[in-house]
Amino acid sequence: QVQLVESGGGLVQAGGSLKLSCAASGNISRVDAMGWYRQAPGKQRELVAIVTSGGITNYADSVKGRFTISRDNAKNTVYLQMNSLKPEDTAVYYCNAKMILPTTWGTSNVWGQGTQVTVSS
Repeated sequence: QVQLVESGGGLVQAGGSLKLSCAASGNISRVDAMGWYRQAPGKQRELVAIVTSGGITNYADSVKGRFTISRDNAKNTVYLQMNSLKPEDTAVYYCNAKMILPTTWGTSNVWGQGTQVTVSS
């Protein structure tokens, strides 16, 4: 079974830092783009940051200069370093990966279970 397992969420004061990790496991042929999304209460899920297998990154304007996405292709793991956190960063953060699976045609879009990040003022 293919899955994404996230870790690193928690409670932090404004101005603090957290680092999220997400590891893909299972019967995977290839992992393409990996990214982080977030969903705050009453709001739609939004893209935070994404990184291709070649290392090209893209960020939401609201996190540019504060968050850094990176990945370890050998471990099929993506990270999100979050600095200078603000209360408005409070949300459930979801890992996402586009994968090629040996048992499925085309690209599979896989989500993690989500990890809560709470920033207190």
